[in-house]
Amino acid sequence: MAKAIALYSGGLDSTLAILVAMRQGIEVTAVTFLTHFGCDISDRSSCSKNPFAAAEQFGFEVKLCHLADKFTEIVINPKFGHGKNMNPCIDCRILMLREAKELMKMRGADFVITGEVLGQRPMSQRRDTFPRIDREAGLAGYILRPLSAKLLKPTIPEQQGLVDRERLCAFNGRSRKPQMALAKELGLREYPAPAGGCLLTDPLYSYRLKELLKHTPAPSLTDINLLRVGRHFRVSIAQKAIVGRDEADNNALHSLAVDGEYRFWVEGYGSPLTILSGTATEEEVRLAASLCARYSDAKKLPAVEVTVAQNGTRSILKVAPAPKETIDTLMIRPAGT
Repeated sequence: MAKAIALYSGGLDSTLAILVAMRQGIEVTAVTFLTHFGCDISDRSSCSKNPFAAAEQFGFEVKLCHLADKFTEIVINPKFGHGKNMNPCIDCRILMLREAKELMKMRGADFVITGEVLGQRPMSQRRDTFPRIDREAGLAGYILRPLSAKLLKPTIPEQQGLVDRERLCAFNGRSRKPQMALAKELGLREYPAPAGGCLLTDPLYSYRLKELLKHTPAPSLTDINLLRVGRHFRVSIAQKAIVGRDEADNNALHSLAVDGEYRFWVEGYGSPLTILSGTATEEEVRLAASLCARYSDAKKLPAVEVTVAQNGTRSILKVAPAPKETIDTLMIRPAGT
């Protein structure tokens, strides 16, 4: 029996690619990759979805693999460049395939499967890009793309008779109608709607990440996680204040804040939690407090008493809510937003 390793996001295309292979009797082990930038099976904004529902229905194994710092490195310095925002799509695909190659060796598998569709994504899913990606990953000839295989050159497993080319597909472009029809044929009834892509394709998130790297070339995991939460303000070259937008943000900021950081809120009013690094100056602390006041329900008062906590101690700082001009100057966001 032929064996394959499949890149698996949990989405429709990657699921179908696995099922097309399995109906030929190929034994498939799926691998779902996680990163610090939103490829998380519990995250609705992610390019990954829950990979276990279909696996349980159709009986294939799923392995989870976190790319960790390897992925962070290609986000900062991608060999093949970024897409429209901070998405290193080609480098990302190459990294995942290299990891899949190692798993292929460990499992004694014959080739790698992906759910890519020719012409579906402008940067990484092109006829001229596929061979370059395959070579860079060290898998030239050993990557089967079942959904578009009939439109591509035969792979080595097809030439060796491990895969019946005639039972593969010829999907092309961005329409999902062929995939939906195939899903119905294969008995795949439930699958997620198309994702908006990873966070690195989001303009606001990408802008924040670029801004962070400009001031902090080697960000911590906490720095990266905080990019997804709240409103961000550059209060000085070395300092950034983050102001919660809602209860969920406040809870996230509370859990992500590290020891020694300042925390700000307005007692007795609906208030955001605001955090600031513990190395801040007195002026920066007052500025962060004014931002907190500006987004609290006390924002119309001429002066607001803001609670400031650090290292288990609390004090009250009376400040005027930050004016609109300060917000416009300090907020980290793309121009025109």
